[in-house]
Amino acid sequence: MARIFFHFLVVLSQAANFAANGEGFLVGHRSPRQPSLLAGMGMQSAELQAALNDVIACSSGKERAHRETVKDAVLPIWRSMPKNSYDRVEWKSLRYIAHRYFMQRFAVMVRGLEPIRQVNMSHAGGAEILSEQVPMVAKQLLNVSNEQHGFAFDDAVAIIAALEHVVFDTERGELEALYRKRGWDTRQSVSSLDLQMLLREYIVYWMSADDVEGAQYLLSDERLLNEHIPHWKLISMLMRGSVKTMEFAKRRRPGAGDAAVAFSGRHSFEDAFSIVKEVGKSFASFWEPQCQDIKQSLAVMDTMHTGRVTLADFYGANKEGEWRFGESEAYLRELGALDESSPWRGVQVIISNYLQAASNCIISRQNYLICCVNECEGILGDIEAALGVPVAEPEAILQLVGNMTTDDDDPILLDGALHTQLMRVASAHGGKVPLHGRLFAQWLHYAFPRECAFPHKAGAASATTPSEFGDGYVISPDEVEQRVAESVIQQDLNPDASAPPPVADWMTQWSEDEDLPGDYSLQLRAPWDTDHLAVLGGAAAAAASVVGLLWATAGRSDEIGPYGPVASAPTTTTKLHSV
Repeated sequence: MARIFFHFLVVLSQAANFAANGEGFLVGHRSPRQPSLLAGMGMQSAELQAALNDVIACSSGKERAHRETVKDAVLPIWRSMPKNSYDRVEWKSLRYIAHRYFMQRFAVMVRGLEPIRQVNMSHAGGAEILSEQVPMVAKQLLNVSNEQHGFAFDDAVAIIAALEHVVFDTERGELEALYRKRGWDTRQSVSSLDLQMLLREYIVYWMSADDVEGAQYLLSDERLLNEHIPHWKLISMLMRGSVKTMEFAKRRRPGAGDAAVAFSGRHSFEDAFSIVKEVGKSFASFWEPQCQDIKQSLAVMDTMHTGRVTLADFYGANKEGEWRFGESEAYLRELGALDESSPWRGVQVIISNYLQAASNCIISRQNYLICCVNECEGILGDIEAALGVPVAEPEAILQLVGNMTTDDDDPILLDGALHTQLMRVASAHGGKVPLHGRLFAQWLHYAFPRECAFPHKAGAASATTPSEFGDGYVISPDEVEQRVAESVIQQDLNPDASAPPPVADWMTQWSEDEDLPGDYSLQLRAPWDTDHLAVLGGAAAAAASVVGLLWATAGRSDEIGPYGPVASAPTTTTKLHSV
């Protein structure tokens, strides 16, 4: 059954046309002394203007409302990001903000923005889809002078809004192809029933990615759909319900041209496309109960509440009939879902990392993945909203997190080991904790082991889909039997294996490697230091902040982290205590 589930997690290469129209550019309030970086480009290209106007020109009430929505979502993160003396952020920070935005709002991982992606001076980790779909945007942004001092808030909103538009607009080509397949013209209207049948067919192709023959085979028989697509009946109901919801909305608040639709019951291509886009934006929420089922199945095996289960128990669940949990050990390692640091527990599967892994992203497209909701986004978001600063005193963080509860309303227990580790993080940064650094993300993982993923160092893991990994992504039944049998033998030889972990075995995966998503020179400068603390490489980091935005060219090949050069904290050892 694992093969059946993974079958729908392959990558599709789907080209699409980017529709651009409208007038104006980056209309909005800005400080007169700090004009927008994009506006300052002087509109060198009409094509660039057309590419962005459709999203950010605010030439219609709908687009203005959309931009305000993006602003509201981005603002809490923006307030807590490090900025330079011009109140701007560099590209590494903007890349981080964009990734967080898509994960928070849609549980969408945009290809190129993955935090675990290795980034260097010649590859700045831009969103691949912009270079493919609207290359003039990438070209113009690449050529921006470093004298612009980084990106203002309106720049960030404009770029993220444009990226959102492009990401969800890529499915237009798929829908147009289905219209042609049925012999329909995109200018003609279709009945409500025809639209429901069309969208039912569309969702199968969408989930099947580039396996066109497989999608056609499944669509040939309803029984095949029920057998091979998890929860097909619910998915089919979603598409029918989306049509009914649109019809109700148009009858309740008809817009221009909607009155005729309300009476005739017919729909345009744009109606169909609007449903497709909304399904894409909301599909993660629709699928989240399935993700929670995965989490609960693993949590039952996590008797020590470490957010980990042994690999043998993981495969044992598969042996007992659980159709998930069939990824091979090599594939789990590639995904960053394994903890192999404990000599006492052996190889373990990290629950939060597994949930966020590409193998559990139900939709896999060429330029984006739709994954399980990242529960840590809500936790970090609460911390950002409460503190509102890039760096914070460890005491303030401990007080804030200590008053939090889990989803089950259980209090968060911050033991001595967690206190000690947070103080060490602060010590590495002159007494304060950068809220968006790898070390704090690591601390959050141990405070919320089932919600916050362990942050691997850049390049140590990847968002590789099963089809990208190859035939070895799934474990064979014989291997499952062997793993379970070996576990039984080990338990017989070590009957104390189910006891609480010994001291210092709880955080064995902890590493002291820091990785900051921007230049913290102003925020981490010592009071007695007249020069900026070059946490991220000083001028070299600043020079690379814009170059490579969305489109990398030649340059240095020095390896840096996903958001910039990696800084190492002191490597002194600390005695850890079990939770």
